Amino acid sequence: MSEVTFSFDDKPYKGHHGEPMAAALLRSGLLSITNSTYHGRPRGIVGLGVEEPNAIVQLVSGTQESMLPATVIEVADGLAARSLTGIGALPDLPEEARYDKTNRYVDALVVGAGLAGLKAADELLREGHEVLLIDDQPGPGGHLRHLGLELPPALRDVLAHKNLTYLCRCTAIGLYDQNYIVAIERRSDHLGNAAPDSRARIRVWHIRADRVVLAPGAFQRPLIFANNDRPGIMLSHAAATYVAVHGVRVFSTAVVATADNQGYRDALRLHQSGVAVQAIYDARPGAGGPSVDAARAAGIPIRFRTTVLDTDSNAAGTFDSVIIRDLDTNETFQIKADLLAVSGGWTPIVDLATHIGIKPKWSAEHAAFLVSQSTDRLRTAGMLAGDFGGDDDPLVFFGPALDEEQSRHAYIDLQRDATLHELRRAVGAGLHSIEHIKRYTTIGTAHDQGKTSGMLTIGALCQLNNLSPADVGTLSFRPPYVPVPFAALAGRERGPLSDPIRITPLHQWHVAAGAVFEDVGQWKRPWYFPKPGESMEDAVRRECVAARQGVAMMDASTLGKIDIQGPDAGVFLDRIYTNMFSTLPEGQCRYGVMCKADGIVFDDGVTTRLGKNHYLMTTTTGGAARVLAWLEEWLQTEWPELKVYCTSVTEHVATIALVGPKSRQLLQELVTDVDLSKEAFPFMHSREATIDGIPVRIARISFSGELAFEINVAWGYARHTWERLWSLGRRYDLTAYGTESMHVLRAEKGYIIVGQDTDGTQTPHDLNMSWVVSKKKEFIGKRSLQLPYLQATGRPQLVGLLPEDGDEVIPEGAYLTLLNAQPDEQGKTPHTGFVTSSYYSPMLGRAFALALVADGLNRMGEVVAVPIGKKLLRATICDAVFIDKENLRRD
Repeated sequence: MSEVTFSFDDKPYKGHHGEPMAAALLRSGLLSITNSTYHGRPRGIVGLGVEEPNAIVQLVSGTQESMLPATVIEVADGLAARSLTGIGALPDLPEEARYDKTNRYVDALVVGAGLAGLKAADELLREGHEVLLIDDQPGPGGHLRHLGLELPPALRDVLAHKNLTYLCRCTAIGLYDQNYIVAIERRSDHLGNAAPDSRARIRVWHIRADRVVLAPGAFQRPLIFANNDRPGIMLSHAAATYVAVHGVRVFSTAVVATADNQGYRDALRLHQSGVAVQAIYDARPGAGGPSVDAARAAGIPIRFRTTVLDTDSNAAGTFDSVIIRDLDTNETFQIKADLLAVSGGWTPIVDLATHIGIKPKWSAEHAAFLVSQSTDRLRTAGMLAGDFGGDDDPLVFFGPALDEEQSRHAYIDLQRDATLHELRRAVGAGLHSIEHIKRYTTIGTAHDQGKTSGMLTIGALCQLNNLSPADVGTLSFRPPYVPVPFAALAGRERGPLSDPIRITPLHQWHVAAGAVFEDVGQWKRPWYFPKPGESMEDAVRRECVAARQGVAMMDASTLGKIDIQGPDAGVFLDRIYTNMFSTLPEGQCRYGVMCKADGIVFDDGVTTRLGKNHYLMTTTTGGAARVLAWLEEWLQTEWPELKVYCTSVTEHVATIALVGPKSRQLLQELVTDVDLSKEAFPFMHSREATIDGIPVRIARISFSGELAFEINVAWGYARHTWERLWSLGRRYDLTAYGTESMHVLRAEKGYIIVGQDTDGTQTPHDLNMSWVVSKKKEFIGKRSLQLPYLQATGRPQLVGLLPEDGDEVIPEGAYLTLLNAQPDEQGKTPHTGFVTSSYYSPMLGRAFALALVADGLNRMGEVVAVPIGKKLLRATICDAVFIDKENLRRD
C-alpha cells in the first residue's frame, strides 16, 4: 500500500492508503483521541469497526460527514478529520456529493463475506441460484482479514463465480418482512481526491431476495471494572490486529484479561509481534485447547480465577498500570503495562434478525445470545448461529464485584459516559425491564446503539438481580444498524427535486395573466387573478360575482384522475365507495365518498362511467397518490381475485371548469357536435365531443352550484382549448378565477373539502351526508359505522355559521364555546367546536363559515361564542347550505 498524508485535528500524519485511520493514528503514537462527552475524560481507540465507541470523528474534507468511527475511515489522499466529544456538527455549505439508489431482486442474498458467508454463498451457487453477497469490510474474509491471512483458493473461486455479485463496503442497515433488505454501499470515500465526480458517494440498495443468509459475525465485548475507559485499554482482538497487521509499535508491554480462549490467541499474536505480554489473567477456574496450549508453549504466564479490578494512568491520562484481583482470595496486586487487552467474550450481531421480530436465545455454552434460524426463506450462519470455531470455552462473566466508589468510574456505555453506578441507581429506583433501564440511564442510545454496551448492561443487571441473561432478554434493535446520512436516503431527490413543483399545461398562461399562486400539495395553482390595483379581497369578490352572474373559468387540471378498467371494476368501486357505482349507467357521473376501515371519511370525488368495464375516478388534488395506493392495497392484498386495473392519468388529462349562467351559451359556440341544452345534456352526465377537431370529454359537474361544464382534454391540447374559450368569452366578460374563489363558491353550497372540513374523525353521517351511505351493500368501513362511539351524541358535525357581525370573517381554526362559558380550574374554557372554512360571500353580502360543532345538526339557531384574542364574537349555527338549497341554479 502506498503511503499518503492526511490530517487529524489540523496535524499531518502518515498512513498507508486504504488502512483504517485508527491504525495510522495509533502507529503515530496517538493514544488519546478525544475526551468523553459528559465527564471530559481522555478516551482512546477500543475496537476495530462500527462497534467503536470512543474514536468518533468529523470529516473536514469532502462531505464533512460527522460522527464516523475512525476505525472505519480508510486513509486516502486528501483526507482530513477532527476529533469529536460525542456531538457532531452539520456542515455550513450544501452537500455537493452525488448519492443514488437502486432496486435489486435476487435469488439469494448473503449478508457477511467472512468464512461462513462465503461458504453459504458457495452452497447457494452450487444449487444454481444467483447470489448477491454484501459485506461492510473493504475486502472479503472477515476474521481472516484481521489475522492478515489470505482466503483459501476455493473461496476465492466463489468470488469469481459468474452468478455471484460481491459488494464490499456495503452494510445491511435493515431487514424487513418478505425478505426486503435495505443496504448502503460507500463507493467513493476510500478513493479520496481520486474519486471521480460522476461516482455516487453512497448508493442505497433496496433488495428483495427469495432467500436470505445472515452471517454478520460478532463483536468482542469488554469487561466492567473501575476506570475501564483509559486510552490504552482495548479489546484484545483489536489490539492484536493493530499490532500484528497494521504495524502499531507504540506498546512495549501488555496485560491480557480474558474470560475465553480468544484472549489467549490475541496474547500470542501480541507476543509474536514483539510486545512483552506480562501475563494472561483468566476469570475461569481453568482452560484448555489449542490456543491455551500455544500461549503456554510461548512462555506467556497464565493465572486463573483472576481479573482486572481497576487501572491507573500517567500524567497524560493514558493507561499505565492495572490492579488485578484474585476472585477466590480477593487479593489484589498492581502491574505496570502500556496496553490492557480485554476479552469478555463475543456478542453475535443479532440486530438484523430482531428487525423482523426474531427473538435471540441465550446460550450459556457460548455466553451469548444466538439466532439459530433455518427456513426456506431465512437462515443464519457463523457466529450468529453459534459457530465460534470450537476453541473458545467462554465463561459467563462481565466483571468483578465493585464497591460504590469503584462503580462510579466503571463504564458500561463509553459514548454516554454511563456507569455501573447509574445502572444500580436505576435498579434501586424499581426498574427491572432492560428497556426501562436503557431509557433511565441512556445506555445503548448513542451513536453505536449499544454494540459494546448492550450485553454488558444485561450482564450487570443479571449480577445485581441474580438472574440469567435468558431472564432479562436482549435490547430492542431498530433500523438502521449503523447511522446513515440523510443525504444518502434522499439520493438525488434533493433541492428542487426534494419536493418537485408540478404545474398544469395552463401554468404559463396563468403567469402571463398575473395570477398569484398557492401551493396545493406539489402543485402550483392560481390563487386569484388580480387586476392592477386590486387587493386579494377585491379580486376574489369580482371572480365570485362573475361565476354567479356571468361566466368564469378555472383550471381544475390538478384533480386526481384514476382510470379504472376491468370486468370487476363496478364491483370493486361498490366496495370502495359508500354508495353504488355498479348500477351507474354509461355516460353518467356520480359523487362518491370513500372511508377507511374505521368508518372515517378518507376522500371524495366524482366518478364517471365511460363504458361497461371502464370508469374515470376523480379525487381531491392532495389525495390522488394516497387514493391510488389505497386502491392498489385492496386489489393486491385483499381482493386479488378481482380483475381490475388502476392507472393514474392525472397528468394525461387536463380539466377546465366553465362556470356560470352564461357558460352553456359560450361553450355551445365552440362545441357544435353535442347539444348542450339541459334536456339533451342533464346534470351529472358526460358526453364525448370535439373542439376544433380535438377530442374532448365534457361533463355536467358543478363544484360551485352553478350551471357548469368540466371539459377534459388531452394535456397537450389544454392551452389551445383554454385560449379558444378565452377568445370567444370576451363578449361574455369571461373571468378567470382561482382557488380562493373556488372555496367561496363551494362553501356557499356546503360542499366539503376533505382535510379542511374534516379532521380525520368524521364519518359521512357527521358531515350530514347519510344520503351517500348505502344500506344495501357492503363497503369498506360499513361495519365500523355501527360502533357505539361513532353513533354517540356529541360528535362533531358539520354545520354553517353566520357571524353576528356580517362584516367579520371569523379566522379558520377559531374555537367555538358556549355563550357565557366559564374557565375550569386550569383556566381553560371548554370548546364546543371549531371553524373549518370561513369567507366573505358577495352573493350573501356578508361573512359566513362552516364549522364542526358537537352535536351541531341538533343545535340549529343556537348562538355560540367565538373568542378571538381579547374579542368575543358571536355566531349562529345554521344549515351548511347557504345558497340555492333547491339546486335550481345548476341547470
